[in-house]
Amino acid sequence: MAGNSFGKLFNLTTYGESHGVALGGVIDGCPPGIALDLDAIQHELDRRKPGQSAIVTQRKEPDTVKFHSGIFEGKTTGTPIGFVIENTNQKSHDYSHIKDSYRPSHADYVYDKKYGIRDYRGGGRSSARETSCRVVAGAIAKQVLKNVEITAYVSSVGTMKLEKPYTELDLSKAEENIVRCPDMDMASQMENYIKEVRSKGDTVGGIVSCVIKNVPVGLGEPVFDKLHAELGKAMLSINAVKGFEYGSGFHGSTMYGSDHNDAFNNDGSTKTNYSGGIQGGITNGMDIYFNVAFKPVATLIQKYETIDKEGNTVEMQGKGRHDPCVVPRAVPIVEAMAALVLADFYLINKMYS
Repeated sequence: MAGNSFGKLFNLTTYGESHGVALGGVIDGCPPGIALDLDAIQHELDRRKPGQSAIVTQRKEPDTVKFHSGIFEGKTTGTPIGFVIENTNQKSHDYSHIKDSYRPSHADYVYDKKYGIRDYRGGGRSSARETSCRVVAGAIAKQVLKNVEITAYVSSVGTMKLEKPYTELDLSKAEENIVRCPDMDMASQMENYIKEVRSKGDTVGGIVSCVIKNVPVGLGEPVFDKLHAELGKAMLSINAVKGFEYGSGFHGSTMYGSDHNDAFNNDGSTKTNYSGGIQGGITNGMDIYFNVAFKPVATLIQKYETIDKEGNTVEMQGKGRHDPCVVPRAVPIVEAMAALVLADFYLINKMYS
């Protein structure tokens, strides 16, 4: 299986399965001498881990990260940073009923056809549990970036959507509720809606928005390695993601150029920011902002028809512990992937200076 690494200079390779012994990763290219706050790294994992609230999967995993290399006396050494996150609460028997059948909208069928074998326990390598490794690496990338602020939050669940732009919201309030929505009234409505959906054995999708502040001018390359292209790739590599838009996004296609153009101030900043902080694939110093759309979780705790390995129609019902809505736990994953992209381009940019 190829494609387990991400990044050019700041590179992450991950390994492990949802119901294996452990997941882990190796970070290559992290600069030496970075004083790491290990508690901050664990905090990021705690934001992503299962079982943290009543509206997420109730799998109980401590998701404690253990570092095996690349750190000495609290600082990075410049050598590969190896880490592991042990699985402690697998219930593989919850998946025995799908051993010979394919769940709709999962990777079961394509894995079987491509590799001739699949780990049906929680989806194996295709499980979103793999993203725990991304969060570890992203937490380190955040500390490499230092003054850059990356803040993601839930802006919609199903048809419930925040209408205010991020500039009118106090984004720090997103961590004050289990939905991670910075509007308390909307957060309460979203929470109740997710619980209602769960009670029906169904699932619902949503959107995670992200804002990145204090980004220096000049990150990104103007042809194939545009910053927004790499951000798009990063976000679309996250499980359940169906869409990515930055700046004015799809709405920008409905505007006149005379309205959409970001006029300059004398200091080089712009009066508006429809560009989303990126022009010609390169950061211009304004805020980067984007939306990431997540589909409803494919596993339903209700009966439905599917097919088995022989092509026979069979009846199935999801079992085990699953998220009725992934977006609250996806917030730190979106932040982590954004940090990995920016850290990579930050190091590439240093090569020119």
